[in-house]
Amino acid sequence: MTSIIEKRVSLHKRLAEHQQQNKALKSQITQLQGLANIGTITHMIAHEMNNLLTPVGNYATLAMDSLDDKGLVEKALTKTTQSYVRAAKIMESLLAMADGKQQEKKNARLAVLIEEIFTCLCRDFSKDGITVKIQIPEELEVWAVPVQVQQVLMNLILNARDAMLPRGGILSIKATESRDAVQVEVKDTGCGIEPGDMKKIFESFFTTKTDVNSASRHSGSGLGLAFCKKIIDAHGGRISVESQPEKGSTFTITLPKPH
Repeated sequence: MTSIIEKRVSLHKRLAEHQQQNKALKSQITQLQGLANIGTITHMIAHEMNNLLTPVGNYATLAMDSLDDKGLVEKALTKTTQSYVRAAKIMESLLAMADGKQQEKKNARLAVLIEEIFTCLCRDFSKDGITVKIQIPEELEVWAVPVQVQQVLMNLILNARDAMLPRGGILSIKATESRDAVQVEVKDTGCGIEPGDMKKIFESFFTTKTDVNSASRHSGSGLGLAFCKKIIDAHGGRISVESQPEKGSTFTITLPKPH
């Protein structure tokens, strides 16, 4: 009888020790998850800022190299200022998302948002052999945080461009509306996505841009599409993709119609 009691006491003691260890491990996991989130957010911010700092630098360089052409210098500096203002808005938006803050949604005209994106991108896509076709009704609006929708569209546009380098192709941006939603399609005729990658395409840190010898101007962080999905989900929308290797990709975004 004494042996049974001793075994039970020993068992309870070991169980208590395991529970304490489990509690300590959970606490460590929570701390590590917090650090991982900080790392992800930091990488995300760097990814988005890189998309905007490149044209800012290009415009500033253009101004410095054209000091004798006052008109060109003024135009370049105006573009630089516009890109800077937008970069500041995106930074504010990213930090608000990181803090879990709700941002103000409003009716936003899609055509204007996309026009501003191409203004900030600086480089003419035709120089890379890419034809841009935009089919968006002038008055078509979505209910969204404008700068966040621009972040999504900019990521998709830059990905489409990279997918078509160096041979060129056609980038099509089209928007249609249904009874309660607006659909935006960003379609390219680039290299496409391998079938095995389709299920992972929106996962954090998954990227196909790993070849340093590729035509793309940068390797991927694997955060662009994951971030796009996070934004669209927060808007109560959807993002999906259809793709075939060597035939191109079509990303479709569904967003709420204006209130």
